[in-house]
Order: sequence, then structure tokens, then C-alpha cells
Amino acid sequence: MSPQLFLALSGLLMVTQTHAAVFVAPNGNNANDGTREKPFATLERARDAARTLPAAKRQIIVRGGSYYDVGVELTEEDSGLVIEAAPGERPLLYGGVPLSGWEKDGDRFYSAPLPAGHEKAEVRMLEVGGVMAPRARYPGTGKLTHESTFKVRWMSTSKGGWERKPTEEELTTLRYRAGDLGDWLDLRSAEITVYHMWGESCVGLAANDSATRTLRFASAAGHPPGAFGVKDYVVWNVREGLTSPGQWFHDRTRNRIVYWPLPGQSPNQIPIIAGTRETILRLRGTGAKPVTGVTLRGLGFSATTVPLLVAGFASVAFDGAVSLENATSCTLDNLTVARVAGHAVKAQNNCRDIRVLNSELAECGAGGLYIGGDGGLIENNLIHDVGLISPSAIGIFNRGGKNCTVRHNEVHDTSYSAIGYCTTENTIIESNLLYNCMKILHDGAAVYLGDGSKNCTIRGNLARDITDTGGYGASAYYLDERCEGCVVENNLSLRVKWPFHNHMALKNTIRNNVAIIDGDAQITFQKSSDYTFAGNVIYATGKNRIIGDNAVTTWKDNIFFSQSGKIDHCSFENQKKGPRQKGVPEGCQITDPQFVDWEKGDYEYQPNSPALALGLKAIDSKSAGRR
Repeated sequence: MSPQLFLALSGLLMVTQTHAAVFVAPNGNNANDGTREKPFATLERARDAARTLPAAKRQIIVRGGSYYDVGVELTEEDSGLVIEAAPGERPLLYGGVPLSGWEKDGDRFYSAPLPAGHEKAEVRMLEVGGVMAPRARYPGTGKLTHESTFKVRWMSTSKGGWERKPTEEELTTLRYRAGDLGDWLDLRSAEITVYHMWGESCVGLAANDSATRTLRFASAAGHPPGAFGVKDYVVWNVREGLTSPGQWFHDRTRNRIVYWPLPGQSPNQIPIIAGTRETILRLRGTGAKPVTGVTLRGLGFSATTVPLLVAGFASVAFDGAVSLENATSCTLDNLTVARVAGHAVKAQNNCRDIRVLNSELAECGAGGLYIGGDGGLIENNLIHDVGLISPSAIGIFNRGGKNCTVRHNEVHDTSYSAIGYCTTENTIIESNLLYNCMKILHDGAAVYLGDGSKNCTIRGNLARDITDTGGYGASAYYLDERCEGCVVENNLSLRVKWPFHNHMALKNTIRNNVAIIDGDAQITFQKSSDYTFAGNVIYATGKNRIIGDNAVTTWKDNIFFSQSGKIDHCSFENQKKGPRQKGVPEGCQITDPQFVDWEKGDYEYQPNSPALALGLKAIDSKSAGRR
């Protein structure tokens, strides 16, 4: 080949490679050709252009800056597409619109209309100057207590729920206490969150009978007010809930957003974004033609809304800012999803082999990751401050997926469980750092497996600083209804009163874990059977109690220690009436494991530790969390 021909072909190859990428920029124009020098203005226009490229070279480069009112759908036609941020830049895609034209609204507040074309939107998330503004809430702190009751026994989920089906009247009314609410309650704007044990119902209002102090809901709650003995509720989105600067509400009677500025703020001089879309970027295939091999990298997403509905367990009814349906082998890498009203990312309906890596998901009204389907990999993500609108949300959740891996993530400040997997098989949850979860609801854990999960492994995790706020409690590691053949091993539980909880589960193994409790400790096996409990170290500064000891068929080489000297065990049936046996079951020891200095974070054993004599190894907590 002549040098001239080689140079010509090389130049042609360079041109082809250069033009394989389509560019988008905030200052672009959809009439441009989509090159680096003349980028498009919208991701939707860039998608259409990328569809004309060979499948192996479909790439959209998104320049840094803000993009508003984004709602893009990718289909099977977009398989193989890569959408990524320009090197060193951070584009931010908003599912909402900027507000302008702020006017004084009373002495302290300002209000603005929704822009043309968005007048019918119901806003449930407002971003002010890059911060998620708190919504108007009544009362300002704490909760109100109602007077409704529902004294029906819960039979467990697997046994059909309530012993008697609730009536329509029970599901749609709440009786409030005298003096708590008044005629000021704006039925058009107000929303009520009724709290249950492991969930909540957020509903609108149809009527307020002040004579009988009865609220009638616009739709049925998930459980009747007063169910499980819980009588808490909160009123949202009313003017009376504006109790401090920085708050806002959507006045639907006047169709204006009302905001109370922080000191020194001028609403017309800072960006204020109202979330108006449920989803910003959707990958939607079909059963016959799934979306395959799409990669999203380096993108930011913010400002979405959710519909007013009862979201269900784990807030499953809500969508994600990034949503996947009928998608396979797709990768989400180095994303930032924050200040959204629903889930950050949701993959559902026949998704397989979805990978979410190296991303930060924060300030979510619902959960961080709701990843359905088989073969998912969730690794090295930071997920925090979730469940801000729907507290039944979970940091990382999956229902029905098999052969999934969740490892080296950091999840903290969640309203309910940090990680929850249901009806899953052969899933591995390992080396995650989990803390400050279970902040609002009950009957959950740092790691929760339930609903018939089988042959799963929970290992090498660190769960710490979980406060039991009552109800059905909060634990570190929880195997729930019909979990079978699961292994919980080499985990550390630190400052969690209830390190291990087991309910209606069977043939599981809990081994080689360490739990250190600053106060009283309890381990429970409720209606469970055929357990192995071996090589665990349970250290409590208060008393130490085992409930349901008869569920364990093998006790071996466990160490229990109580600084108060109070240790006992009993069957589940005898936990209240007795008798309780002092000490520990046969095959266990009562002795100080002799940590080097657990209060300073050193969980190694001293040279003469009885744990070392049993062949137990110290837990390396430093390996848990992001790498």
C-alpha cells in the first residue's frame, strides 16, 4: 500500500470515528448537525440522530450544564447506544421546569405559577438553589395521633394478611382528636400520610366532617388507620405547614407554588425547579424485543414528581427517574441521581443482567435502587437519604430476581430497610456498609430477606447504629417468611439491639458473626425451625436474651457475654409467660471474648481470647463499603 493511500484511508477512518458520536449541549440547536462544533440542544433529537448510525458506533456525548423538562425514551431500536458525559464535564438532566415570576404572597411568602403547558402538574418535589426544599408539614415536627382503631389480627403475608378483610369504611376514614385540625384544612391541596408498621398510605382528602372529627379519604388506604396499633399521621402540603424558612407547598386551589425564602434569598435570583415528570430517561423494550446493551455513564438526574397513590411495600408503585422495562445487559455507571420524588433507578418487567456501578443516589422521595430481574450487579454505590416522601421505600430492593450480587455499597439514612430482597434465589449480599436505617418505620433491617427467598448469602457486611423506635422493631440481619437454606456469615453488627431476627424461616445457618451491643441485646427465632447457630460472638453491655431457642437444632462454639451478667434463653412460646432459663443453650459459652478495644473500633481479639481458642477469626470491618 502506498503511503498516500494509507494516509487517505487513515483520514477516512478518523472522520468516520469522529462522526460516529452525536453531541448535545445546553447552547445547542436541534437544527444543527450534532457534531462537536454544532451540537444538538436536546437528548431526544440526539437519540433520533444516533439511530441512523451503525449499532456498534452509537454514542451520544452530553456536554456539561443543565437540561430542563427532559423526558426521553429508548427502545429496542436504540440497543447498543452509549450515552455519556463529555470528559471532565457533568450534565444535569431535569425532569422539571424552572419557575419564574415570583411575587409576594403575604408577609413572608412568595408564590409563582407553573409555566405554560405544565398547569396540570402536581408538584411533590422542589429544588431551590441545588437543594431539595422541605415540603410544608403539619405538625412541623413529630406526628399527630388519631383515634381510629382496627383490632383485627394480622396473620402474616404468606397466610393472606388480615384475619378479616377491612371494609371500605375502615380503609377510607380517619377520626382525629379535638383541636388537631380545623376548617383551615384545604381539601384540594392537603395530603395525609397514615403510618402503618412497615408501610404507609399517602392519600388525598374528599371531605372533613368537623362535627364528628372525621376525614374521608379520596382513595382507600393500604391498611386501615389504627392497624397494627399504630395511630400516627401527618398532614402535608398546606399553608399551615409552613413553619420555617425554606419550606414550600403547591397551592392547588390557586395553582401556584408557594415558597418561604431563607434569610437573604430572593426567589427571582436563584434557580427554583419544580419536578413535573415521573421519569427522565426510560429504557422500554418489549418481551419479544428488549432493549439490549445500553450504557449510561457520567450523567446527573434531578427533579421528578410522583402521583398521589398508595405506593405499597417498598414503594413499589412509584417509577424511577431512570426507568428500565424489558431491558437486558445494560450498564448504569457513575450516575448522580438526587432530589427526585420517586425512586432514583427502577428496573422492572423482565429486566436481566442490569449493572449499577459507582453511582450516588440521594435525597429520594422513594428508594434508591429498585432492581428487578435476574443477574443484577449493584456495586460500589453510595445511597443515602431515601424515603423522604414514601417511608416504606428501601435503599436497594429486588423482588423475584435470581443470581444477583449486591456488594461494596454504602447505604445510610433510610426510612426503612437499607437492603431488602424478596422471593430471590442464590443472591449474594456482601461487604456493604449500612447505618442509620429504619429511621421511621418498623419490622425491617439493615439487610432483609423475605417472602420465600432461598439459598442466599449475607456475608462480610457491617451494620451499625440502628435505633429501635418501637413497633415490631429494627434489626441488623433479618430472615423473614419462608426464607430457606440461607447463610448469614462473617458479618459485624455494631450498636444494634437486635442483631439477628428470624421469622417463619427454616433451615438457615448463622455462623461466624460478631455483634456488639451497647445496652440490652436480643436474638429471636420466631416461628422458625432447623437453624444452625455456630461460631458467633454476641457481646452486650446490658442483658443478653435469646428468644426461640428451640428453633435451633445446632448450637456450636458460640460466645455470649453480658457486662450486667444477665443472660437467658427461652422458646418463642415462653417469651412472655416463661419459664426462661438462665445462661445459654448447650454448645455455647459465657465468657468475655476480649476484643482489643471495640469502643475505638478495634474488633481484633487479644492473644488469650477464648474466641481464638475456639478457632474463631476476627471480623475485618474495613473491607465493608465502597472501594
